[in-house]
Amino acid sequence: MGSGRGSSNGGGSLSLKTSNKIRRKQLYVDQKKSSGKARHEERHRRRRDEAKDPELKRERLEKNQPASIDKKRIWDDVDDDSLGAVVDLAQLKRRRIEQAEAAAAAEADALVGGGAEKDDDVDSMLGSEDEEEGDEDDEERMEKLRQQRAQRQPSIATSTVSTNLDLTPDALATQFKYLFSDEPPAMPKILVTTGLNGTIHKEAQEIAAVLPNATYIPRSAHRYGHKYSVREIAKFAINRGYTALLVVHEDLKRPSQLSVCHLNGEDAPPGPTLTYTIRNYQPGKAILGHGNATNHYPELLLNGFQTPLGLLAAKSMNTLFPAKPELSGRQVVTLHNQRDYLFFRRHRYIFREARATEKNVVGADGKEMDAVKGIRAGLQEIGPRMTLKLRRVDKGIGKAGSEGDDALKWEWKAKMEKKRTRFNL
Repeated sequence: MGSGRGSSNGGGSLSLKTSNKIRRKQLYVDQKKSSGKARHEERHRRRRDEAKDPELKRERLEKNQPASIDKKRIWDDVDDDSLGAVVDLAQLKRRRIEQAEAAAAAEADALVGGGAEKDDDVDSMLGSEDEEEGDEDDEERMEKLRQQRAQRQPSIATSTVSTNLDLTPDALATQFKYLFSDEPPAMPKILVTTGLNGTIHKEAQEIAAVLPNATYIPRSAHRYGHKYSVREIAKFAINRGYTALLVVHEDLKRPSQLSVCHLNGEDAPPGPTLTYTIRNYQPGKAILGHGNATNHYPELLLNGFQTPLGLLAAKSMNTLFPAKPELSGRQVVTLHNQRDYLFFRRHRYIFREARATEKNVVGADGKEMDAVKGIRAGLQEIGPRMTLKLRRVDKGIGKAGSEGDDALKWEWKAKMEKKRTRFNL
């Protein structure tokens, strides 16, 4: 039959070049060897060329950057810093500074042009003194404008990862004035509890142990016991000087949701309440090689929060920890935001000398950091570890305790993830 068996058509697939199975296998092996040999020779040729000219290697490494989703992240092209806007606050502030500088430069050019076109027919006996005073004022104003334009604004974001809470927009600070208060933050005192008829007491106690000055009180599961609502618990906590209330909910006897309610004291209305879902919860004892925690106040690292909503979440977590950590404890709590997922980790660290086989630390610019040459940081995870995702922001105590048209500040919806390169935090 005309099936083309045994044909040696160069444009066809490898299986059609011969009908002999052993021969096809040998052809495949030869083809792999030839392609591998070509790649091997190309790598050696490139290595020889780069040894002669190191600039070629630098250009190749700059060009071969992986195109990850994080690097393809898109932002809303708006001049808006409200809660729902997906804008990079650092870039927005830098853009506003450039616009102000451009406006000042245009004003200076207009003053220079206006001064050149002045009429010189003024009578010297009558208007000489006024003209000299006006010229001096113009010169002083021009000198001030030149100095403002010559000044270089310092870098707004000290790192590409760390969160700068000083970038908080005025609209966000006005909307949550008790959370973003100019007064020094009070020492946190936190009440942790579970949902109704909760059974995850060990997990809730472990979460409470992460937060300094936190107290865990289990909610009654008695058949005839009073089922206190979250608003009643919040009122109880406010009367006893607590600054925040954490409610850990469960699903299939595992932590599934975390609600963080800020109480703000007796003289202020409580709120906001941020609700997160919990995924991949793992207690400290289940972590291989875990360490034991001490009673020292930990350091807090907030990474990757760039939008107004991200700064709200970062500030909310920041108020749960004391402002002055105890560095002697060498403990650090990390909240790393990546693609709207908050990775929660707690470690112990120690500084040690670098081994002979370890390379020096490289900065964001790709150059070695001279200040930490020969120094390394050893990490040991304490736990627990979990992954959080922000689902909603309420004005008051949860969904039931918020009133008014602006009761719901923000809520996650499935349509927000249609574009894989657009993130909210």
